[in-house]
Amino acid sequence: MEFSSFGKSFSSKAGIVQLMDDLGNALSVNKSMLMLGGGNPGQIPQVQARFRRRMYDILEESDRFERLIGDYDPPQGESRFVEALAALLSREFGWPLGPGNIAVTNGSQSASFMLFNMLAGRDDAGAARRILLPLTPEYIGYADQGIMADMFTANRPSIELLDDNLFKYHVDFDSLNIEDDVSAICVSRPTNPTGNVLTDEEVTKLVALARRHGVPLILDNAYGTPFPHIIFTDATPVWNEDVILLMSLSKLGLPGVRTGIVIASEPIIRALAGVNAIVNLTTGGFGAALTVDMIESGEIISMSKEVIRPFYQEKADKAVDWIRSALAGYDFRIHRPEGAIFLWLWFPNLPITSAVLYQRLKERGVLIIPGHFFFPGLREDWPHRHECIRLTYSQSPQVVEKGIAIIADEVKRAYDGG
Repeated sequence: MEFSSFGKSFSSKAGIVQLMDDLGNALSVNKSMLMLGGGNPGQIPQVQARFRRRMYDILEESDRFERLIGDYDPPQGESRFVEALAALLSREFGWPLGPGNIAVTNGSQSASFMLFNMLAGRDDAGAARRILLPLTPEYIGYADQGIMADMFTANRPSIELLDDNLFKYHVDFDSLNIEDDVSAICVSRPTNPTGNVLTDEEVTKLVALARRHGVPLILDNAYGTPFPHIIFTDATPVWNEDVILLMSLSKLGLPGVRTGIVIASEPIIRALAGVNAIVNLTTGGFGAALTVDMIESGEIISMSKEVIRPFYQEKADKAVDWIRSALAGYDFRIHRPEGAIFLWLWFPNLPITSAVLYQRLKERGVLIIPGHFFFPGLREDWPHRHECIRLTYSQSPQVVEKGIAIIADEVKRAYDGG
């Protein structure tokens, strides 16, 4: 049997496939493994209790559960949910949104796949169209989503060194070149893996560049505001018809229901709904059912600000303190934690690569993710990409603190020549 190019590409050992296999195998073989590599959100009792109550309500409502499991939703998503979300965002931010501007997908990963391949790839004339990532490192899940090979092109960031062993990436607009083959610009805010939040000025410049070149700006807002609001700095929500805004219910505490949200111009939403119908028929309705009343009331915003954000802020602060203490006297930097659920560590001039560090840590029962996976589209072999790792702080404090101690011990051993 011979697979097509698509089959070979998508069944190969892509970065995210390898890592998900590693995470799954590690859990099944060694249940004591300290899982600091995954992106699973933390379990927040107050949030989980709210969803549990909503599930009871669904079961008690006349025929609500039966309709939820027994009826197809439209390819654009469940109508009440779409209408409620359009009304909420219009009310909160004054965006000129209607139901025709919103589509629901089976997770934001699925939304990215459909959008990237709608906007980029080979056109009717056979010319290659690409997605520009204006700043790397960027989300590992983008890397292998293109049906066309080498769909992404990327730009190195500028690096601002800060006090207290911190640093921050910025878009390097002086070196940012939008070639004629670029058909969309894409950036996450906050960024997975680094926790970086583009400033309002950077976003404004990217929107202007996208408009000038006649391409959309895809803003991946899976961790951002107004929900789940895992964001620790000032950031103005942005949407207009030049922007495709991606949102998700996963980091709200619902990764298992696979609910992504796309906010865009009506022509893009109509096209996306068509692709959704072909690929999925429709989307699952559990996420919409669990959250629609919270969206109608606005509770989803207040819960995000008052419960979810403080939960992660406290965890991030503790993890940073543990790292500073464990690595005191050694050369390390932490990307300033501005959002998302990860810390991005940089070890300048580390004698071993982050891939080797990953293997050493796995042998000691700690799973992190090596940095080189997070530079999709970057053609040059920048040494910096081999000096960084991503770890999550969303696990229990005991797991995170113990894992950081082992990471620090291995890093110090590498710096000391071990």
